[in-house]
Amino acid sequence: MKKIVIINGHPNKDSFNFGIAEAYRSGAIEAGAEVKEIVIRDLHFNPNLQFGYQKRIELEPDLVKAWEVIQWADHLVWVHPVWWGGFPALMKGFIDRLFLPGMAYKYRENSVWWDKLLKGKTAHIITTLDQPGWYYRLFFGRPSVNQLRKSILEYCGVKPVKVTYIGIIRNSKEEQRSKWLRKVKELGRKQK
Repeated sequence: MKKIVIINGHPNKDSFNFGIAEAYRSGAIEAGAEVKEIVIRDLHFNPNLQFGYQKRIELEPDLVKAWEVIQWADHLVWVHPVWWGGFPALMKGFIDRLFLPGMAYKYRENSVWWDKLLKGKTAHIITTLDQPGWYYRLFFGRPSVNQLRKSILEYCGVKPVKVTYIGIIRNSKEEQRSKWLRKVKELGRKQK
């Protein structure tokens, strides 16, 4: 049985991203997966990595629990909007505070190389946009995907990392949103 964690990075519980997360969860459960969720907006933590990596700040209980769920999971599903080319500040703070040296990766002494401590896990990024996905890739270079996929997940050993773009959200009608939700539910069934 595949163990999946859905990490929802949208700060607004009334957003379409919450519908997307629920559609994926529903499909994955129907397919027999065990699913847990991390809703970043509901966690109580300081998103500011106040001292960078010079001084470690003790993790709040919600971050400790979130890290345990991430370690438990085989597959990480990240659901988030693209804002100003990136992801929401709260999601960035969550990553800053959790994906730390010694937890997600480990520098090798006297080396430019590092150990990837999340090897064996896979991921899927499902991101909403107010522009077509092809436009975001072609004209902007998909900065949020590059950051999350390459600079964070793959850096820590998570591979492969698939990406699904959903948009244009801003002017979408109910019929289009229903199609997107069916598509995401099918992704959950396939556990991709």
